[in-house]
Amino acid sequence: MSTPEGKTACVIGAGFGGMALAIRLQSAGIATTVVESRDKPGGRAYYWEKDGFTFDAGPTVVTDPDCLRELWAISGHDMDDDLELMNVMPFYRLNWPDGTNFDYSNDEKNLRNEIMKLEPQDVEGYDRFSEYAAEVYEEGYVKLGTVPFLDFKSMIKAAPALAKKQAWRSVYSMVSKYIKNEKLREALSFHTLLVGGSPMKTSSIYALIHKLEKDGGVWWTRGGTNRLIAGMVRHFERLGGTMRVGDPVTRVETEGKRARAVHTKSGWTQRFDAVASNADIMHSYKDLLGDSHRGKTEAKALQKKSFSPSLFVVHFGIEGTWPGIPHHMILFGPRYHGLLDDIYSKGILPADFSIYLHHPTVTDPSMAPEGMSTFYALVPVAHLGKMPIDWDTVGPQLEKRILDEVGRRLIPDIHDRIVTKFSYSPLDFAVDLNAHHGSAFSLEPVLWQSAFFRGHNRDDVIDNFYLVGAGTHPGAGIPGVVGSAKATAGLMIDDLSS
Repeated sequence: MSTPEGKTACVIGAGFGGMALAIRLQSAGIATTVVESRDKPGGRAYYWEKDGFTFDAGPTVVTDPDCLRELWAISGHDMDDDLELMNVMPFYRLNWPDGTNFDYSNDEKNLRNEIMKLEPQDVEGYDRFSEYAAEVYEEGYVKLGTVPFLDFKSMIKAAPALAKKQAWRSVYSMVSKYIKNEKLREALSFHTLLVGGSPMKTSSIYALIHKLEKDGGVWWTRGGTNRLIAGMVRHFERLGGTMRVGDPVTRVETEGKRARAVHTKSGWTQRFDAVASNADIMHSYKDLLGDSHRGKTEAKALQKKSFSPSLFVVHFGIEGTWPGIPHHMILFGPRYHGLLDDIYSKGILPADFSIYLHHPTVTDPSMAPEGMSTFYALVPVAHLGKMPIDWDTVGPQLEKRILDEVGRRLIPDIHDRIVTKFSYSPLDFAVDLNAHHGSAFSLEPVLWQSAFFRGHNRDDVIDNFYLVGAGTHPGAGIPGVVGSAKATAGLMIDDLSS
């Protein structure tokens, strides 16, 4: 059997998916070049340093560390040589407006005590839900998470198992089948928001996140998520890979059904045997392949699909340390169903919100100057296609409302303590990341946009153009995009070996 030695590949975009793919290709002997448009790698895992504080753009929740360790192990290396993962406990503290707290973790004794405090009768229901989550984890993640769905036959083959697990039902619906207490229903269904999906619409297969966290834990990279990306870059370059940063790709040149060369803004051009895009899926087809018939037709098809919401994030550094505020908190608002409907369906900016509060310095004080703390407060908002408002005007108003709420519930004198702050809006996602509609998670993870119905890991027409990342099977989140890289790498290595 021939090998891909001597072949070349380009990966466009240095996010988690792009770097995971590049490491796999380089490990297989394919001379790989990563081209990144921004001034440093990371994609959505970008970071800023301001006034001595380090602010991660996100994602902040690292799960299934084994899928990351594998990227080093395939070439006989150890991830621990390049970075340090720190255990986060509890995984999340959930807080409701009435003052109720719920600490969610994989410490079964503590978790069951937390459930008992809210509703003793739901302990048995939780056990049944956990069994269900383990079953869909096996079907949806272990068996299908790194398998490319390139034709409808592959979908038909997987359909019976997914149907048996009632994949057409939503996560919230499935949780409600087992759990009666409304707060517990929210506690066990909010996870889909971390990958861009509404608990009311996302397939119940995504209940697998509970099993993923239960088995693998929740982790933090010392120094920030950016250090995980830096470790991946270090390992890729150790293997002989080439990084080209700060030079946006403007065009993927095609000839017939082949991608031939990559062109960048600086004028750099290079031919490759294969090209993979970790860029936004719409940007990949509409702009990078915009000169080709395939690019135009696929972009037109993508316009009809539903995209995940965006986010509004307030980054702030404050005086003081806060050992009583855990690493991750969800500050639920007064509504759950109605709020999600406003964001996902109506496309309006509601008067209320739920906040995901990230407080890394409670785990890792190096993220802030001594005696100070780094935070970000994130709220999901409708994307620009659903809610085309003036974020330059609305942003500062929403920022104040969010900080006021964090102050009301956790840090009373927050405005007096702020040393530095800035916000990141849907407009920034659109400009910095070329994200369609400013979506934070690409295509919405609903059943009819999953597996075969999501972006294919290899294009259907241009036979040496590949996709990796959130818009591709299996979807968003670190395990999702790293899984997409494994699926795409398998195809590319096979194709380049033939």
